[in-house]
Amino acid sequence: RIKPCCVCKDEKSRRDECMLFSKGSDPAADCKSTIDQYRTCMAGFGFQV
Repeated sequence: RIKPCCVCKDEKSRRDECMLFSKGSDPAADCKSTIDQYRTCMAGFGFQV
């Protein structure tokens, strides 16, 4: 069985970097596209995040 930590590593890294280094007042809004890419990738493996 695949573990959540072992899939979508590139997408997770991009999401984390975006959130950490966002200059906006709402990092979640600024990083919506990278967050959505990560969620889509995880959903492809059957994980809901």
